[in-house]
Amino acid sequence: MKKESLNILTINCGSSSIKFAVYETYRKTNKILSGQLKRIGFNDTAFKITNHTTEATEEIKTEIKSFKEAAKFLITQLKEQKCFNSVGCIGHRIVYGMEHTDPEIINDQLLAELKKIRDYDPDHLPAEIEIIKLFKKQFPTLLQIACFDTSFHTTMPAVAKILPIPRRFAKAGIKRYGFHGLSYNYLMEELKKVEGRIKSKGRIILAHLGNGASLAAVKEGKSVDTSMGLTPAGGLVMGTRTGDLDPGVAWYMLQKEKMTAKKFNHIINHESGLLAVSEISADMQDLLKKESSDVHAAEAVTLFCYQVKKCIGAYAAVLNGLDILVFSGGIGENAPAIRSRICKGFDYLHIEIDEKENSTNALLISTKKSKVQVYVIPTDEEIIIANSAKKLFQNEFQKHFLLTKKIK
Repeated sequence: MKKESLNILTINCGSSSIKFAVYETYRKTNKILSGQLKRIGFNDTAFKITNHTTEATEEIKTEIKSFKEAAKFLITQLKEQKCFNSVGCIGHRIVYGMEHTDPEIINDQLLAELKKIRDYDPDHLPAEIEIIKLFKKQFPTLLQIACFDTSFHTTMPAVAKILPIPRRFAKAGIKRYGFHGLSYNYLMEELKKVEGRIKSKGRIILAHLGNGASLAAVKEGKSVDTSMGLTPAGGLVMGTRTGDLDPGVAWYMLQKEKMTAKKFNHIINHESGLLAVSEISADMQDLLKKESSDVHAAEAVTLFCYQVKKCIGAYAAVLNGLDILVFSGGIGENAPAIRSRICKGFDYLHIEIDEKENSTNALLISTKKSKVQVYVIPTDEEIIIANSAKKLFQNEFQKHFLLTKKIK
């Protein structure tokens, strides 16, 4: 395959979904196909695919009981797409990268390493490993590349990573890692475009607020703290995840409720958060519509805003001030009311929101008087994966070319 004809497939696995996209990389990296398989394991699994060249969209309702079955279904659908014939490599979002700081080519050694830590995140890692193995079996010549969600936070100081438990656990790799790293990488790249390289090295808080939510404190362009911990269940209250939880609650549930560890993990990841507090929905838009008539919906919204506000205050202390605040993610990008409530009461940080700009989800929503620039930047994890895969593929292509030339 010629380097200039390369297409890249990106794969982003969730606990019950697979997002995918195909990018052409000649000159610029452009998305030409994208889609999603969602509600895997339910009776109403939905497959959606969009051709960005023709703007044609197709939706298929099906019943897929397992992730392996879903991956096979996806491969079958991709084979029918003309652009897939030119795919030269696959970029995967991998939740855990441990100490890996950069994207890497997936080989047997890396796959074995991921298998050893899959119990850290049973909702993501096993699915990611499964789909890598299936693509390797179906397309053994395709280069597969891992882009680690934790790599952005490897720059955190030791004090931000330590968990106050016996040291033997730290030796086993139990510490705070942080997540949403691909999203934060993208947001920092976008900040450089609008603020310039000098200002983007200032004191920055990035807020990725969606069904999964976290904040990151960034200084000199590097992560110095983040709200998620050993797993994506830590930190802020989320759609169905608890966020930080008193360990005594775990003790109570395991002992008094006679709950298994597996059941406990399911509850804190899939039955808690905004869904549990509101008792009606994990979706912020649903809760905003119902908060005036439902006290529990109102409490869920208030709790979310309160925790984000508290985290911003803590990170402003860590950074010794604040220059830039960025909102992103499904809630951060599309919920003006949430952004407004979070930013109220930050007089001591001199944050002032322009409500007119905020109501339209404008790029810059702070006033001219505000000492903190407040941005709304839609995130794009897939383009980070695609560009990382492109760079590694081209490096391998160059090595192969030089090796072939040397042999001749």
